[in-house]
Amino acid sequence: MRHKVAYRKLGRKTEHRLSLLRNLCTSLMVHERVITTLPKAKELRPFAERAITLGKRALQSEDDAAALHARRLAAGYFHSGNTNRIPDGGYKRPHAPRTSGVLALDKLFDEIAGRYVDRPGGYTRILKLGARKGDGAEMALIELLGSESKPAHDEEKTEKKKARRFFSRRKKETKPAAASEEAHTKKAKPSGSTKAPKTGKSESGKNKAESKTRRKAKDKGE
Repeated sequence: MRHKVAYRKLGRKTEHRLSLLRNLCTSLMVHERVITTLPKAKELRPFAERAITLGKRALQSEDDAAALHARRLAAGYFHSGNTNRIPDGGYKRPHAPRTSGVLALDKLFDEIAGRYVDRPGGYTRILKLGARKGDGAEMALIELLGSESKPAHDEEKTEKKKARRFFSRRKKETKPAAASEEAHTKKAKPSGSTKAPKTGKSESGKNKAESKTRRKAKDKGE
């Protein structure tokens, strides 16, 4: 009988798979929705709901030690924060910024866990989005219940910068028809010009011909 074959392996080793789930769970708590492939979304659902259950347990417990224990257990479902972070900043050192894992943990216990106090389970939903164009993988949207009215990634919306185009050819400005006609008339010669057209060979050509005849005469004389 085969044992330990539950759950999807997602083509990754254990350490890589757990890191992937922690990363997705962190993004789910911070943004409340994530677009990923369908197998990853199905694996993320129970992983994230266990963290929410720990948040509910901390809110419902009357003992501070039990609440702290639940918080420490829930921290394992997110990427760790600043491991070398100095609490007071140190001498002439600014405080290190908090990473997304710390922000996700704070949001879970301050906001998200209180939203599902009266709900026995099922805190997320999965919506299928169809196949991806590149490799045909089936995509899905996983989001927390109650986040329908909240716009996605509202804090990340910034003004789009204009992309620089290197080695781009500038289009030549087209001159109007009237300006082109005026330029053409300026370049054209006047009709009453007295200069005669050039005919025959030029002076340099005549000199070359004379030198050739002289050489031939000298050759014949010799």
